[in-house]
Amino acid sequence: MTIRNATPTDITIIQDLAEKTWWPTYAPILTNEQIRYMLNLIYSTEALTRVMKDGSQQFMLLSDERGDQAFAAYGPRKEEKLVTKLHKIYVLPDNQGKGYGKVLINEIIQRIKKENHHALDLNVNRYNPAISFYEKMGFTVIREEDIAIGPYWMNDFVMRKEI
Repeated sequence: MTIRNATPTDITIIQDLAEKTWWPTYAPILTNEQIRYMLNLIYSTEALTRVMKDGSQQFMLLSDERGDQAFAAYGPRKEEKLVTKLHKIYVLPDNQGKGYGKVLINEIIQRIKKENHHALDLNVNRYNPAISFYEKMGFTVIREEDIAIGPYWMNDFVMRKEI
């Protein structure tokens, strides 16, 4: 496995990975209309370019011998100094359970330790089975958060891993 920083030239790869991971991840818990709305909003070329260029999210791509298999995005949490937020982490369904997500999270932790950050936060849908993965990685629920995105609501847990 290799990890590389993603740039705007990798946006189509990120969009493809998002398309392939979101449907199996969220179809059991969100409507098809909400999934499409979120993908169009969060993963539009304009939205990805903006967060990459303004520095609010740094993207990483994980590849193996078959090509790009996963991505993650992280950035400083505006509300709390020295806390980083994991904005996105998605592994192609065929690779889930193979340690790809763990590799990405550990890479982020190594990077943010160098900046003296003491915690990594993330939001996860309260019905997403990935919660157990995050718990195994040492994250704990610190609060619930309901976020309006367009006409939809994201009903999340905010989880934190102290580092």
